[in-house]
Amino acid sequence: MSESESKVVIITGASSGVGEATARRLAASGAKLMLAARREDRLKDLVAAIEKTGGTVAYRVTDVADRAQVQALAQATLETYGRIDVLVNNAALMPASPLDQIKVDEWDQMIDVNIKGVLYGIAAVLPTMRQQKSGHVINLSSIAGHKVLPGAAVYCATKYAVRAISEGLRLESNGEIRSTIISPGAVATEGLLRQSNGELRSTNISPGAVATELTSTITDGDTTSWVNQQYSLASDADAIAYAIEQPADVDVNEIIIRPTRQEL
Repeated sequence: MSESESKVVIITGASSGVGEATARRLAASGAKLMLAARREDRLKDLVAAIEKTGGTVAYRVTDVADRAQVQALAQATLETYGRIDVLVNNAALMPASPLDQIKVDEWDQMIDVNIKGVLYGIAAVLPTMRQQKSGHVINLSSIAGHKVLPGAAVYCATKYAVRAISEGLRLESNGEIRSTIISPGAVATEGLLRQSNGELRSTNISPGAVATELTSTITDGDTTSWVNQQYSLASDADAIAYAIEQPADVDVNEIIIRPTRQEL
């Protein structure tokens, strides 16, 4: 039996790309899914496709930059399935551009979605996971969270932040909550570290240049041209499934995954 079978998994940014691929992959392994994104038409199509293959799935339209909507997503998951085992914080934006383009509105968007959205997700599920004494938070960071790239300083900063948040959650959970960063990708107290009982875990997964709709948000022409040359296909969904499917006494702390042609 797969370790994913019957686990309740929330996936944000599920309407396309890594989120959609992960939903299909986990549904095939028997997970119970709650899918979240802003585009309801795509969510409906994905739900229909998963149900057609016998999967268990529901959805809720959610903007992760709105804390109330993320809280409502967690509540809807509890009402539907009775528990929350995994949160996949996948939703992200990448309107990269050189700093001297002064695209402040785009900087704000990236901070709201890529950082606050991750924190809102953690805040929404952490009380339930603490009560269950089990759980797994998977955060999508990036190779851009390990290396700063020209034209992407703010995006890289958000992904460095996701790594820091996830490492903080890992340290403060002390094995009580699993926290995974998936990079194409949270903070408690010393008291929580001392109170934890070893039932939750934390992992960091950092994918590289993966071909998704992420690059479609770039408005700077020169940056778009350079980025599109770098992006290819890589199996991030399998990396996420791998982290989830480990036995309870195995804590995978970090995976870096790149397309074979990627050099950076």
